[in-house]
Amino acid sequence: MHRRGVGAGAIAKKKLAEAKYKERGTVLAEDQIVQMSKQLETFKTHLEEFASKHKQEIRKNSQFRVQFQEMCATIGVDPLASGKGFWSEMLGVGDFYYELGVQIIEVCFALKHRNGGLITLEELHHRVLKGRGKFAQDVSQDDLVRAIKKLKAMGNGFGMIPVGGSYLVQSVPAELNMDHTVVLQLAEKKGYVTVSEIRNSLKWERERTCHVLDHLLKEGLAWLDTQAPEEAQYWLPALFSELLSQDVTPEEASQMTP
Repeated sequence: MHRRGVGAGAIAKKKLAEAKYKERGTVLAEDQIVQMSKQLETFKTHLEEFASKHKQEIRKNSQFRVQFQEMCATIGVDPLASGKGFWSEMLGVGDFYYELGVQIIEVCFALKHRNGGLITLEELHHRVLKGRGKFAQDVSQDDLVRAIKKLKAMGNGFGMIPVGGSYLVQSVPAELNMDHTVVLQLAEKKGYVTVSEIRNSLKWERERTCHVLDHLLKEGLAWLDTQAPEEAQYWLPALFSELLSQDVTPEEASQMTP
């Protein structure tokens, strides 16, 4: 026996049902969007009220400021996006991060002769706090990261390189690719690397290894110690922990280079 074919009426009913389901789905989606928009607007209003009530604590307490920034991020609000507007006028955060950015630039440029434009986030934090004095508004490493991101957006050479669980802050427009970053990460524990260490750890050819190290030397990001016992050592002053507690002049630095 042959099965009866599906009639035109059945096909029309099926298409009509599908159209109704689609229409209903569109209506539900639109309703959800409207509800979400209302919820976000309500949250934003409450956030503004919260900011108004706790603005002094947001300004003075770095941990409180981090939590507030995270709340803002959940609804796509960036208090640092502009120097004008509600958030800047209410909290003064625009001025705070602008001043912090200036201090970061001053510290980085003051140490450029020593570290070639690379500094650990920890040392930068220590020196910024020292420069601000004990009675100044508290600053966290999170504040530094946010300020550096704003400096980076200006295209003036600032950036951050992940090393271990922290960052190296780059303050010069040197072009560093993944090879350079990997070598910096390898030097993290001792503050220096050798050609043999790089080749053994990364399985690189000698030409590739020397090319990376020569670039770091050329950019002033590494110092070459040719008097090391076994083979030449390439020191990364930004990672050289013994330098954190002393000031090194350009003349002293030149003694470590050939």
